[in-house]
Amino acid sequence: MQIQNETKPYDSINVTPMLDLAYVLLVVFILMTTASVQGLSVSMPKPSNKPSTEKHELKVVQVMPGGTMLLNGVPVSAQQLESELAQAKARDPKMSVAIKGDARAQYAQVVTVIDLCNKLEVPMGLVTSRIGT
Repeated sequence: MQIQNETKPYDSINVTPMLDLAYVLLVVFILMTTASVQGLSVSMPKPSNKPSTEKHELKVVQVMPGGTMLLNGVPVSAQQLESELAQAKARDPKMSVAIKGDARAQYAQVVTVIDLCNKLEVPMGLVTSRIGT
């Protein structure tokens, strides 16, 4: 009996490993492009190198869960808040307001304080806290 050791050249190329590599590269490309698109671009103010020597009045308005508003820790109504902020602005035109809204407070109360500050043309900022602090 004779064994034939006949080696024929391959007529076709196995492209399965090449397609596997192409699919992996496609998945990596899709993941990288969607990860870069999801972020928001925010232009943050740059700090100045010189410390500010000006001292201006700062009022802290807290909106509590029940709708109660506190001005520097003292409960006030919306009318009292408006008059207190107007008096403070008359004393110091560059005074500002920091608004602290409790997470359980109704958003409408926070918007009321923001509208009041806009009406009186008082600079304001929203106080936030990081999760876990």
